[in-house]
Amino acid sequence: MDTDLDVAVVGAGVAGLSLAYRLRHTGLSVRVFEAAGHVGGRMASFRHHGYTVDTGAEQVPTHGYEQTWRLLRELGMSPAEAPRVGGPIAVWRDGRGRPGVTQPRGLLTGAGLSPRARLDLARLLAATARQGALYDPDRPEDTPLGSRTVAQLAARYHPDVGDYQLGPVVSTFFGWNPARSAAAPFVSLMNAAGPVSTWRTYAGGMDTLARRLAGRVDVVTGAGVREVVAGTDSALVRTDHQTLCARAVVLCVPAPVAAQLYVNAPDGEREFLAACGFTPVLKVSCLLDRPLAPGPRRRTYALLVPEVERGAGDPVGAILADHVKHPGRAPAGRGLLTVMAAPTAIPALFDAPDEEVVRVLTTAAQRYVPGLADATVVNFVHRFRHGLPEATPEALGLRRAFAARPLRPVDYAGDWLVLRPSSEGAIRTAATTAARIARLTAARPIDVKEAV
Repeated sequence: MDTDLDVAVVGAGVAGLSLAYRLRHTGLSVRVFEAAGHVGGRMASFRHHGYTVDTGAEQVPTHGYEQTWRLLRELGMSPAEAPRVGGPIAVWRDGRGRPGVTQPRGLLTGAGLSPRARLDLARLLAATARQGALYDPDRPEDTPLGSRTVAQLAARYHPDVGDYQLGPVVSTFFGWNPARSAAAPFVSLMNAAGPVSTWRTYAGGMDTLARRLAGRVDVVTGAGVREVVAGTDSALVRTDHQTLCARAVVLCVPAPVAAQLYVNAPDGEREFLAACGFTPVLKVSCLLDRPLAPGPRRRTYALLVPEVERGAGDPVGAILADHVKHPGRAPAGRGLLTVMAAPTAIPALFDAPDEEVVRVLTTAAQRYVPGLADATVVNFVHRFRHGLPEATPEALGLRRAFAARPLRPVDYAGDWLVLRPSSEGAIRTAATTAARIARLTAARPIDVKEAV
């Protein structure tokens, strides 16, 4: 069958854009199709009267993100464009924020933990450090934790370890349910990422990487893909405006979306797609006329609110001070806060009108940030129905077989392929899939060892 192009990439998030970037020198014609009017996906940002608002991802760790930093260097980004995150992370306990979460000094200062719990947390950290080589974030199914959930891991230690450390971190940064989510990917990711003192952000907004990549590849925004049908040696792509044929199609979208688009996916692949669920994310940006911040001091970057500390009906899971993360997020003398809904509160709020979401979240947030209502200039609501891949024990058990899938005209890239919710997971899978597509199309080969 005659083809309109060699490779159609569905989705202009970091996975789709970095895949197209890797394929650019193979001699293949590659085009990225994005339903939204902008690139970035879950790493998007927008600008409003001098504020830079990160709608999805918030930071990028220094450690454990080797391919992300290699790609940034290839794109000519300087270290100054990715400065360290300002301020510590605190956890709310007994009416105030306790700093030191994800920091070694938290074992000394408390970080919301009782003395006995600090000893147990030290035991946990020491055990995972000794077995560090066994916690490969790209192969979470091979770790010593097996299919144990985060809650089952926490149950081996003092209750505070789960209530004030593991639970709040899992809920805030992954949107996971500790009782349902596998511990292996979480521990592997946290081991790789290191303490918050080494985390960074993009000075120009979290969409910086996506915008740089988009400038190097062929991207069509506002072009939603409605259906993908695989043939023997090509695939059809039906968009909002046309139907075209490609030698290969790569679905760089969340697993539930890929399952919906790929109408004749093989049974073995569809099983993993169905098991790889995503958790929703709901948050409100508060653009302020002064630099308020949560926690015990004005330089706290993030305040995590544990489930055991939330009162009845309290929907707040965390509050982030984006102007502390990087001063360029807000004009001089002003502030920018993000109020994140707790995972347990999202189902009832997700489809509510924006005005209702703002009212519920910001009213509750004043408990943690006094004066928030008076300082707010304007609010924006951000929803991601497919926010982050949730690594359940079922998905973990199916991942190895899915990774061994044969070459076919329709393939995938995204952080969910390795159950590693991060830009690093997206970039690594994009490089691996680029090498697969090069082999499938007999293009100039990509050395996967060089690409990954």
